[in-house]
Amino acid sequence: MKVLVLTLGTRGDVQPFVALAQHLRRRGHEVVVAAPHRFTELVAGHGVMFAGLDDGPLRLFDDATVVGDVATGGIGARLTLMRRMPAMFTRVLEDCWQVASTGAGAGADLIVHNGQVLAGQHVAERLGVPAVLALPMPMYVPTREFAWPGQQLPSWLPASVNRLTYAGMKGPALMFGRTVDRWRSGLGLPRRRGRHDPLRRPDGTLAPVLHAVSPAVIPRPADWPATAQVTGYWFVDTAAAGGVVPVTDRYPAGGDGPPVVFVGFGSMIGPDPEAATEVVVRALRMAGVRGMLAGGWGGLQEIPAPDVFLPGDVPHETVFPRSAVIVHHGGAGTTAAAVRSGRPQVVCPFVGDQPFWAARMQRLGVAAEPIGQRHLTAPRLAAAIRRAVDDPAMITAARRLGEQVRCENGVATAVDMLERLAGGDR
Repeated sequence: MKVLVLTLGTRGDVQPFVALAQHLRRRGHEVVVAAPHRFTELVAGHGVMFAGLDDGPLRLFDDATVVGDVATGGIGARLTLMRRMPAMFTRVLEDCWQVASTGAGAGADLIVHNGQVLAGQHVAERLGVPAVLALPMPMYVPTREFAWPGQQLPSWLPASVNRLTYAGMKGPALMFGRTVDRWRSGLGLPRRRGRHDPLRRPDGTLAPVLHAVSPAVIPRPADWPATAQVTGYWFVDTAAAGGVVPVTDRYPAGGDGPPVVFVGFGSMIGPDPEAATEVVVRALRMAGVRGMLAGGWGGLQEIPAPDVFLPGDVPHETVFPRSAVIVHHGGAGTTAAAVRSGRPQVVCPFVGDQPFWAARMQRLGVAAEPIGQRHLTAPRLAAAIRRAVDDPAMITAARRLGEQVRCENGVATAVDMLERLAGGDR
C-alpha cells in the first residue's frame, strides 16, 4: 500500500512519523511524509521520502519574543497569537492537497495525519480513502481517567468532568473553520455536519486513532472506543538510514567527577534566553553537578565555563543515557526519549501538554516535583536536581520504566494496525 503522512508542528510532531515511515518501508510499503519545509533534512536524512509543506504558523515561533510571550503571558497572549494564525494556514492546506493529488503523495491508499495540519481527514474524504489520526499524546479522545492534556487543569476534577474538558479540542474548528471551509469548497467537498472532527469519518462512524505513547506511561483508558489504541512510542531507527548516531567529543567524561545533568527546553525558553541560561548554570553549580545544555529556537545559550557544555545538535538517544538526570520542558517527544533512557527527570513545563507530562512523570515516580517555568529559580532547580541525583527510589523507578519501554515495539504495532485497516479490517 501507499501511505501519505501529513503533519505540522515542532520536531516532536514530525520525528515519530519518520519512525513510522521507516517501518512501513521495511514492510515493503511506499510512504511519503509531508511536513514543513524546515524538516527536510530530518525526514530525508533518515531515508524517508519527503514532501514539503509551507511552514505556516511555525514562522511565528521563529521569533523568540513571541515564544516568550506565549510561554509567560497567560491566556491573553495565546489568544492574540491564535488570531494571527488562521490566515497562515491557507498555504499549508493548499500544499497538502497538491502533495496528495499531483505530488509525491498522489495515489495514496491511506492518509495518516496528526490533526494539527488540519487537512488530513478532508484530503482523505476527497480521495475516498481512509484517514487515521495519529498522535504523540492523548489529546482528542475523551476519557474519565484524566483531563484534557491541552491545558493545565486541576488533578482533583471528578471523572465526569474530565470527559467534558475534551471540548477544548473544538478550538481548532472555531478558530480555523472558515479557512478550512473555503479550502474545502475549492475541492468540491460539501459543508456536511462533523466535517471538522477528525474523530469521525464522512459517514459519521468513528475514525481510527493511534496513540504513539507507551502503555507503561499511559495505560489505554477503559472507556475509550475500540477505534482508539495505544501502540507504544515510535522511535526513529538511526541505523536504518545508514547513519551512525554521533557521539560528541564535547560530552564530559564520567570518571570520578561530578554527575553530568542534561538541561534542554527546546524552543520554550522564554523572552530572555540569556537570563534563563544564567539561572540554569547557577542551579547546576549549586547542585554540585556538571551540565550539558541544549539549544533550540531561542534555546539555552553558550556560556564559557569548564563545567558547562553545549554540544550542538546531538540526538537524545546519544546524550540521555549518558546523563545522571534529564532536565527538560515536558514536550511529548523529549519526555518519550527521557523515559526510554531510564534516567530520572526534572520537568519544567511551559504551556500546552507539558504540565500533563510533568505530572505523569512525577506520578510514575521517575521525576521530581515539576517546576513551572514562571517559578523557575536557581535554588528550586538545584534542589530538584539534587533530589533526582540522590533518590534511590526515583533512580530505580526510572531504570525499570526505561527497561519496559525499550522492550516495546510501538511502531511495529502501529504498522500492524494500519495494514489491517488497509486490508478492510476496521
